[in-house]
Amino acid sequence: MSTDADAQRMKRKAYEKELGKLQVELCHLQEWVKANKLRVIILFEGRDAAGKGGTIKAITEKVSPRVFRVAALPAPSDREKTQLFLQRYMQHFPAAGEIVIFDRSWYNRAGVEYVMGFCTPAEHKRFLSLCPQMEQYIIEGGIILIKLWLEVGMDEQERRFNARIDDPLRQWKLSPMDTESYGRWYDYSEARDLMLKATSTKQSPWYIIRSDDKRRARLNCIAHMLNLIPHKRMHRNKIKLPKRPAKGRYDDQAGLRGMDFVEERY
Repeated sequence: MSTDADAQRMKRKAYEKELGKLQVELCHLQEWVKANKLRVIILFEGRDAAGKGGTIKAITEKVSPRVFRVAALPAPSDREKTQLFLQRYMQHFPAAGEIVIFDRSWYNRAGVEYVMGFCTPAEHKRFLSLCPQMEQYIIEGGIILIKLWLEVGMDEQERRFNARIDDPLRQWKLSPMDTESYGRWYDYSEARDLMLKATSTKQSPWYIIRSDDKRRARLNCIAHMLNLIPHKRMHRNKIKLPKRPAKGRYDDQAGLRGMDFVEERY
């Protein structure tokens, strides 16, 4: 990445200021979803190192995990491989008052499974054909479905991969599948374009977010998501703490005497 591009990246202070505002709005959205018993699915897709995990973390950092649930499914087990393709995803669908964020989704079939040969060309073609119908069924069932694709450039992906290689805190993010995807950039590009053409419909469109600048991508993503879910700020009565019982009723520290406390190293 060039020095000019680095200079254009959003500064941390400006990013944190705007993120704070959006996170407040996410808390208001959470109350609206609970009160109106909405059901929401948000799909995050994109190339490896596109910034999906960081964006999801920014969304969920200040909200309740009982409302915002994250589904990041591992590779299917032998049993799951024999199920209907969508079956293992549907068990994670939201109930009333929930937002489920899929960190990768059934679109694995259009991406990694297709490129890496984990499904047949016929299975891939069938998926692209049936997916819009399936999503229409989900939407008609009352679920709000939002599909987000994070698009990272070739040079920026390489920079992020190298950063992971050199950083022991991030090496776990770099799997053998990730390194394999690096060498198949153009195969993934073709798979992406086939997917977008077949499954971006009027009822269930794909929204593309450029993510070379992670901070801008996160903010743009959250702001767009908030716009896609109509909501209002809920009125909440001011919370008042009740009075505690009078002192002397019970010595709540006596029972701790003689117990093993963790050494205070810091």
